[in-house]
Amino acid sequence: MTLLLAADMGGTKSNLWLFERKGGHREIRHEVTLRSADFPNARSVVAAFLKGARVDAAAVAIAGPVREGRAETPNLPWEVEQAAIVTDGDRQVALPSEGGHADFAPGNETEIALLQYLARRYGHVSWERVVSGPGLHAIYDFIIDTSRGEPSDELAARMVLSDPSAAIAQAALEGSNAAAAQALDIFVRLYGAEAGNLALKFLATGGVYVAGGIAPKILARLRSNRFMEGFLAKGRHSDLLAAIPVKVVLEPKAALLGAARRAEALAAA
Repeated sequence: MTLLLAADMGGTKSNLWLFERKGGHREIRHEVTLRSADFPNARSVVAAFLKGARVDAAAVAIAGPVREGRAETPNLPWEVEQAAIVTDGDRQVALPSEGGHADFAPGNETEIALLQYLARRYGHVSWERVVSGPGLHAIYDFIIDTSRGEPSDELAARMVLSDPSAAIAQAALEGSNAAAAQALDIFVRLYGAEAGNLALKFLATGGVYVAGGIAPKILARLRSNRFMEGFLAKGRHSDLLAAIPVKVVLEPKAALLGAARRAEALAAA
């Protein structure tokens, strides 16, 4: 028999189940509701419920943000620790998503103007329209077309001879073009803003790892305060975001290595 524990711990009460799975359905062996304030911590609640019984696995839902694997309840002096963020058995898993195509949300007057500019061009404006290689080009066009910066014949020539966004980024990094620098600054702030959105949606308290081809190339700009300014601009949850570590993945073959590992796992199954 495989015994499982499930608990929902709130500021007022804690509901606990002891159950097992049989024939595709859940069979509850014991259920109880306890007054949370009667216990000094979450562990003592579980101990009182189990009375020495052992379980094969347990899951606890608890109110409050999780920071570095630890949750502090807002209405009780409790701390609850967790073992991982997202795992499947003993391995971490990748979660599929098309979040880049969610609606772009501007955070200041310049970004509102950018949204309006891009809406006239594309109709629907997603984060992909701004935080991507083509997005940097679009932001530069916005800077020039709305007279926020002066065009440059030299940069225009470089954009024809090579990838336009790469040319813009390079001009910004070397300090040779003010409009390109302005575009990259907006891009980096928006990069941080969407990274912060993702951290909130997934409650990624274990850390945010920025991967892909762009981030390593503009690492110097990502280290500026603009990225973290966007990342932290989350109103009432700014403190939560401030506790989340942010790293840039420098391994250029990270995606390939992940695909290879998955293929090896499938072959061994």
